[in-house]
Amino acid sequence: MGKVNAVITGVGGYVPDYVLTNDELSRMVDTSDEWIMTRVGIKERHILTEEGLGTSYMARKAANELLKKTGADPDSIGALIVCTTTPDYKFPSTASIVLGKLGLKNAFAFDMECACCGFLYGLDMASSMIQSGRYKRIVVIGADKMSTLIDYTDRQTCVLFGDGAGAMVLGKGDNYLASKLTSTPMPDVIYYRLPCEPTPFETGEGIDTHMAMQLKGREVFRMAVTSAQRDIRDVVEKAGLKLEDIDHFLLHQANMRIVDAIKQNFDLPQERFLHNIEYRGNTSSASIPILLDEKVREGAIKRGDLMVFNGFGAGFVTSAAVMRY
Repeated sequence: MGKVNAVITGVGGYVPDYVLTNDELSRMVDTSDEWIMTRVGIKERHILTEEGLGTSYMARKAANELLKKTGADPDSIGALIVCTTTPDYKFPSTASIVLGKLGLKNAFAFDMECACCGFLYGLDMASSMIQSGRYKRIVVIGADKMSTLIDYTDRQTCVLFGDGAGAMVLGKGDNYLASKLTSTPMPDVIYYRLPCEPTPFETGEGIDTHMAMQLKGREVFRMAVTSAQRDIRDVVEKAGLKLEDIDHFLLHQANMRIVDAIKQNFDLPQERFLHNIEYRGNTSSASIPILLDEKVREGAIKRGDLMVFNGFGAGFVTSAAVMRY
């Protein structure tokens, strides 16, 4: 697709204070620290427990940190995109709530829902909007309160997910080098059924009526590893680069087994594949911007470094992008 006129001018992140450890989970469901670490590699995850606070709160916290760090003039922001699967309301959009809390007077706002790929889909849309010449600065936020979707008696899913938000400001530049977005119609691999809504598929017992997240672990693993290997190679080639040119790979932090399986498909130094899932869990659309923010603050990612983002999630949707930080 060639170069897109966009550049990252700042990142910010937020995770709630409360830490849900494996030991605490083992008192809630039939599991253990050893069982969880062996299967998904997650030690702890952050959960938003305060009553009355939702996704918009975390999105606002990440965006406030972002604006404070960058010193960006709120009046210069033309659009706000919140990528989330856990909006505060069916309507209005979570983005319009965040817009008001941030006091962005010259921006319009909307939500985007693409499950764990949400942030990369939003990033691609924002880059195209900047490329059009109509917008100079756009804030993209990935935020999810996954704890609201989880059945804490189901040890397959409750050990995986955490809450959090990550934010990014995009401005005019030439650092968004290439992207790839795909959708494969597989609605029954990962899903959450809304109240009173029919499902597009049936279980062996008839119409599914279970009101919590459902996932088929083996199929998710296979799809994630296969799509990541394909999309990373394709997007790097599209950018006119070689895999050896990439300084950092930031994968969606789904679980450590998936991250390990993906990086083992590439003959590259393993330390180039960054991760934080051990202490964050799977934060869905927030996982990549939170990871980026943390690694920038640690000094692991520096200006000029080439990065590949890769995501995958319910749908089944996949995404990859090459950017220079």
